[in-house]
Amino acid sequence: MKDTLLKEISKIVIPFTQIFGIYVIFHGHLSPGGGFAGGTIIGASLILYRIAYGKDKAQEKFEYRKLIIFICSSIMLYGMLKGYSFVSGGSHLHWPQPPLGTPGKILSGGFLLPLNILVGAIVAITMYVFYSLFNEGEV
Repeated sequence: MKDTLLKEISKIVIPFTQIFGIYVIFHGHLSPGGGFAGGTIIGASLILYRIAYGKDKAQEKFEYRKLIIFICSSIMLYGMLKGYSFVSGGSHLHWPQPPLGTPGKILSGGFLLPLNILVGAIVAITMYVFYSLFNEGEV
């Protein structure tokens, strides 16, 4: 009975939590929040999924190999984007940059939005992996 109630509530809560996490990531350069806060929210929803549905179902949905590939790709892309912005912005080089757009709009931060998305993915996956390791010893 207890597991059924948790699963049914999770079916409702998890999607809304993930949508809110995505909202926080996408609006991080306009309001409080950003990649770390949004990634934490999404990571909490992944942990809730594992608690509600169990290790086996979570391992089917979030394969360890795919998580590691995704997090490593995100870290490398983050490093390249950040390095590019440091070199091009700090040296006053006129290299291609994303448009800054209208202040107050979603696409107004140049590299900030893609960097927030990458940080959010890194934080969410790291939280889930750490929870899995500390709770059961395996992802």
